[in-house]
Amino acid sequence: MISALYVPLWQILMWAPQYPEGLEMKIWIDDISGDVKIISALNHYIGMKHIEVSMFPEFGYMKYIVMALVGIGLITVLINRRFMLVGYALLLAGTGVAALVDFYLWGYDYGHNLDPTAPIVVPGMAYQPPLIGTKQLLNFTAFSGPDIGGWIFLVIGLAVFTCLGLEIYKFGKKAA
Repeated sequence: MISALYVPLWQILMWAPQYPEGLEMKIWIDDISGDVKIISALNHYIGMKHIEVSMFPEFGYMKYIVMALVGIGLITVLINRRFMLVGYALLLAGTGVAALVDFYLWGYDYGHNLDPTAPIVVPGMAYQPPLIGTKQLLNFTAFSGPDIGGWIFLVIGLAVFTCLGLEIYKFGKKAA
């Protein structure tokens, strides 16, 4: 999980006829990289806010949450009790759900709270990026999904739940 501090967690990719090579935005634990300035400038034409690191308060504390998860995982291994494994699995799942909800709420605000004086206004149109998957936004196809760090978290979560499943299965065999 520590490696997720040094690789992008999430990615947003966009393609349009005028950008056939695509535009990308990588979301790290405390930063954003890629074609952020170009995406932000394009979004400004339809009334979206400029994308800046300062608009994400999560960047100030995300690495501490990850380090806490690492520490709790190590404590779980050292204590070596089923209740700790259950708690850790639930904590990982809850953290993942909370991260997705936070990203959805950010995307909703970003895509719905538009400047009414923008150069391009399409009545009734909202530009919320997809949470996961692909979505058509005017002439852009936008994709949002995990990057290397997001896959790391997913694999770790699956490994913890697999361990929990094996532990429960093993316990069931002893009781029989």
